[in-house]
Amino acid sequence: MSATSAAPAGADSATPDRRPGVVLAVILVTQLMVILDGTVVNIAMPHIQQALDFSPSSLSWVQNAYALAFGGLLLLGARAGDLLGRRRVFVTGISIFTLASLLGGLAPNAELLLAARVLQGIGGAIAAPAALTLLMLTYREGPERMKALGYYSLVSSGGGSVGLVLGGMLTDWVSWRWGLFINVPIGIALVIAARRVLTETAPETGRFDVAGALTSTLGITSLVYGFIRVAEVGWSSAEVLVAFAAGVVLLVSFVLIERRVSHPIVPLRLLRSPVRSASYLTMLLVVGTMFGMFFFLTQYLQGVLAMSPLAAGLAFLPLTGLLFAASRVVPKLVARIDGAKLMLLGSVLVTLGTVWLTRLGADSTYLQDVVGPLLLFGAGAGMIFIPLVGRAITGVAPEDSGAASGMLNVVQQVGGALGLGILVTIFGTASRNSTSTIPREVLVDGVHAAFVGALVYAAVSLAMIVFTVQPWKWFRNEPAAPVEAPAVVDSHV
Repeated sequence: MSATSAAPAGADSATPDRRPGVVLAVILVTQLMVILDGTVVNIAMPHIQQALDFSPSSLSWVQNAYALAFGGLLLLGARAGDLLGRRRVFVTGISIFTLASLLGGLAPNAELLLAARVLQGIGGAIAAPAALTLLMLTYREGPERMKALGYYSLVSSGGGSVGLVLGGMLTDWVSWRWGLFINVPIGIALVIAARRVLTETAPETGRFDVAGALTSTLGITSLVYGFIRVAEVGWSSAEVLVAFAAGVVLLVSFVLIERRVSHPIVPLRLLRSPVRSASYLTMLLVVGTMFGMFFFLTQYLQGVLAMSPLAAGLAFLPLTGLLFAASRVVPKLVARIDGAKLMLLGSVLVTLGTVWLTRLGADSTYLQDVVGPLLLFGAGAGMIFIPLVGRAITGVAPEDSGAASGMLNVVQQVGGALGLGILVTIFGTASRNSTSTIPREVLVDGVHAAFVGALVYAAVSLAMIVFTVQPWKWFRNEPAAPVEAPAVVDSHV
């Protein structure tokens, strides 16, 4: 899931005049690299756990460290592009991301790998918003811009599946470390190309909301840390209680800061609309369900079904193939069918897929017990995201359009990290209380409990969608709430 914010008004006035096709290639490769990095290590998790001696619960930080830094600093990164010049910020972000990838690939222990993942997230949060804005500046309003945005959306939706397969190939054939090393030559090439083909934009005036960005990011991180540590040390641990208390204090401070600063990263007026607030919460829950499914199903495929990393990566293709197809088909369907109906149907499918996953056991097989849920997840998530984005930005004032669409990307990253953190607590508790002494069966018990927790997410998100779309009105012939065309956001998971 990556950061993309709407381009500012008047963007066309700064349109670069050099090689738009090459500019598009640079931006698409950047987007692919940032998206891919969210999933390329997912398949390698069992190997990373063995190589660097992660505990089962702390392993989730390999994913969460990147997601929290990326999502938490996303809006600040977009603001940096406005104030400092987008090419400069883009090159800086890619340079940080590339260096962090090298450090992560060389990491001799868990602590240095997690530090590198945080640094990758920071680099991605700096580069990704600037990349999209540069694309908008390169192509004027009209067919050419729509075509370019179509390629951008294609890379966003397909990048996750590429990461799963590529991560499996590299882990199987070389080493899990190459899932990080592969970014280094790509990043160097992007920096060289960006300096040659991207045109700098004039800096704007304004201020950074550094305090808001730090308190929100550290607050969510504290909560996630608390949930993950619960799985190992229990709810009464002083470490856990301090983490939760710090998280609450930081998030309250964030709200107070956003009410007072002149240029908040999250204008609180965006949350005054019940429909918009419900849409953000629904996005958080749906992505939490999806992140949990990816993380724990990866463990199951390799730890219980004894699949190789490459086979496990290929095993997700039914889901990613349908997500990819949905990104092409659903926008056309929304023009003919009420998007609310698609969103509701999609949520039902995701919930049914989660129910199916709770039935996985030690004797389950891929074809009979895994393919079906993946197909339901792929079709369901594909129906949810685009209409949900439309509802989240309906009625937003022009000056808040960038913040509203950017918030959706933040919610995706934070929802995935927080949702996974809670599921890791459930997984760790169930594994610790398992009556079996066979590692394979202990893993099954933990994964089953985690999928039951994911089912709660899915059920609550379904209830939120029902609240948002109010299907009972369809039978009274009452007009549905309008759905605008969505801003350009990353709709992959």
